[in-house]
Formats: sequence, structure tokens, C-alpha cells
Amino acid sequence: MDTDSKIIILRGNSGSGKSTVAKKLQKKLGYGAFLIPQDVVRREMLWVKDGENTKAIPLLINLIQYGRKNCEYVILEGIFCSDWYKVIFEKILDEYGSNVFAYYYDVPFEETLKRHQTRPKCNEFGEEEMRKWWREKDYIGFIPEKRLNEDMDTDAVVEMILQDIQC
Repeated sequence: MDTDSKIIILRGNSGSGKSTVAKKLQKKLGYGAFLIPQDVVRREMLWVKDGENTKAIPLLINLIQYGRKNCEYVILEGIFCSDWYKVIFEKILDEYGSNVFAYYYDVPFEETLKRHQTRPKCNEFGEEEMRKWWREKDYIGFIPEKRLNEDMDTDAVVEMILQDIQC
């Protein structure tokens, strides 16, 4: 299974649409598609702060390696600030080689605020927190990322990814 595993990276600012696409994509890919949501690992499983050298990194790396060995598809979804999580992206390249498919939501701040209002967790945090977390065009750099904009709806993004990974 190792060599055929593909990893799909969905990144972007809070409220951009990553989780919605990741869940739909997982359902389309079917049983055994492994979804690794950054928020679940960091905020729910470990309850650790985000930032440089967050304690979530070793677990995320273990999950990524598990996925490569046991799953045809791995979906890694989260904000994943490019500098804080560089070690993870380097590990992904080592583990998956040419089977890396990366996407970045390049959506304006105002649009993420609108999208956030439609989420179940819209009352957990608001504009002030989202502004603090905001990073403009936070590209990985050494992994090419397809840019997703506010005009692309969820179904179109899912279909594009499915075509990219040739399902």
C-alpha cells in the first residue's frame, strides 16, 4: 500500500471551506479514506496551543505515516501555517513523493467571515479571533499548491480534486 498512497492537503485561513470539502471528499473516496483534521488533533485530542513547535506535530506526523502505510487516500486538512508546520510538509514529501496533491484556499478575509457565520461553531469565536489568526497568501513554497478562490463552490472543488488524483 505504501507506494500507491496519495495525500491531499487542504489549507487556508479559518472559515475558508477546508473542512466542508475534506468531509465531502472523504465520502466520495469511500471507506478507508483517512481524514486528518488539524483542529481535531490539536484542539480536541491533545488540547494544545498552535504555534511554532506545537506538541501536535509529532502526532500529526505519526498519523500521516500511518495513512501512507494503511490507506489509499489521506486527507490532511487545516490552517497549517507554512512556517510552523514546515517539518510536516518536508515529511510528507519524503513519505509520499509525487503522490502529494496540495490545495490552498486563497479567499478574502471578508468572505471567510461570511462563511464562518454558516458554521455550527460560529459562536465559538468571531471576527476578532479570525483577524488574529489571519495570514495572507501563506503558501508552502516548496510544494506546489493549487489555489482555490471564493468563486469555486464545494462540489466544484471536490470534483477538481477527484480529477487531479484520477479516481
